[in-house]
Amino acid sequence: MQLGKRLRRLRQKRNLTQEELADRCELSKGFISQVERDLTSPSIATLKDILESLGSDLKTFFSEETREQIVFSEEDMSLKEDEEELKGSITWLIPNAQKNDMEPVLVKLLPGGKTQLVQAHEGEEIGYVLQGEVSLVEGDSKYTVQKGSSFCIHPGEPHYIINSGRTEATFIWVSAPPAF
Repeated sequence: MQLGKRLRRLRQKRNLTQEELADRCELSKGFISQVERDLTSPSIATLKDILESLGSDLKTFFSEETREQIVFSEEDMSLKEDEEELKGSITWLIPNAQKNDMEPVLVKLLPGGKTQLVQAHEGEEIGYVLQGEVSLVEGDSKYTVQKGSSFCIHPGEPHYIINSGRTEATFIWVSAPPAF
């Protein structure tokens, strides 16, 4: 196990510099640097202090790491088809994305199909139209988004997307935080 590499990742995850971590632990920046490069090993008591400063503990730090899945196949994705209002489908591209900071979906709308009304919320949403043309309706405003174009909104008003064209429309829609 590369102790230093794991400590560095944990420190960076907490957005701390080596100097900030050293100050919290009453150690020198040079010592933290040497530990992170595996040039020296801290005592158990010092490691415990470092981990506490990073919001962790010995048990958690030494437990087996489970790597999160990075690549997802079509079998991993969830599909919802709706022939009534949506007149199309929504595919959740990343399983359990609601636990992440953002949630991407692939939406296919037949002519006249529309997404559910999404209430105003904190965060932002971006989209990219892969095929066809859609209208983004936000409050009293309506925007046309054509194939190859994208949109970015900070949804301060209720909004939805409708396919007002004559052919199927397909677009990627990403919400941060998750809203779908």
